Amino acid sequence: MQTEKKTRVAILGYGNIGKAVEEAVSMTNDMTIAGIFHHDETDRLNACHPDIVLLGVPSREVPGTAERLLSTGLNTVDSFDIHTQIPTVHKLLNDTARTHNAVSILSAGWDPGSDSVFRTLMEALMPSGLTYTDFGPGRSMGHTVAAKHIEGVKDALSMTIPLGTGIHRRMVYVEIKDGYSYDNVRDAILQDDYFAHDETHVIEVENVQALNNVAHGVHLTRNGVSGTTHNQRIDMTMTINNPALTGQIMVASARAAMRLAERKHYGCFTMIELAPVDLLEGGKEEWIKKLV
Repeated sequence: MQTEKKTRVAILGYGNIGKAVEEAVSMTNDMTIAGIFHHDETDRLNACHPDIVLLGVPSREVPGTAERLLSTGLNTVDSFDIHTQIPTVHKLLNDTARTHNAVSILSAGWDPGSDSVFRTLMEALMPSGLTYTDFGPGRSMGHTVAAKHIEGVKDALSMTIPLGTGIHRRMVYVEIKDGYSYDNVRDAILQDDYFAHDETHVIEVENVQALNNVAHGVHLTRNGVSGTTHNQRIDMTMTINNPALTGQIMVASARAAMRLAERKHYGCFTMIELAPVDLLEGGKEEWIKKLV
């Protein structure tokens, strides 16, 4: 009996996300690791002949890195999490992917990502109404990485505290390098776009790792109207390990990307543009039987 060809996955960036992607791939039957590379080793990727590259690089490096890979014909998946920049990045990567017959899945994390899918379904169920997304309490990977890149920061941890109705407090714990001023570091963090839009407190500590916890969560609520019927309500809550869920979503999205590529449906796609069944391992008929 002929064995179905496995998708060859390359991982670029081997921090929390890269390691979670590796673990998630190891639990599949339709994928295999082609190679693992540090985020500055883009030029080495083609040597391992991957079908798709999953990016574990910081969000601010995603647009340029994905564009370079797509321009060589490689398919990509990322967990870009700067919400306000997604439309611009989507257009950039869509143009590049189409030009080079490749597929890019943008912002395949849990928010943006799976939460975006839930919000989309909520909108379909209740076209009029309000949706609130409340994160945490827990560690924000994107905000933590942003804080670590501030000049003078030795280590950092950014915790997200939900205040309700989509409003959040950021608690940023930092170790400061010798010779740097706490006041200057604090001001730089507060001015960074990751933190400038929320209530943010910067606290100097002796040991960030003593506080570290990758647990996180989200509470999505929508109150709205179905047809002409008011007082409809949806509540959804998740408690998660942040890197593990992000890695799992990226692997599922890689599966969807390869199916799009097989259909020659090239371009850049966010998760709300994907068919849910394409995220799942196996044939769609068995999933229709099981889930519908």
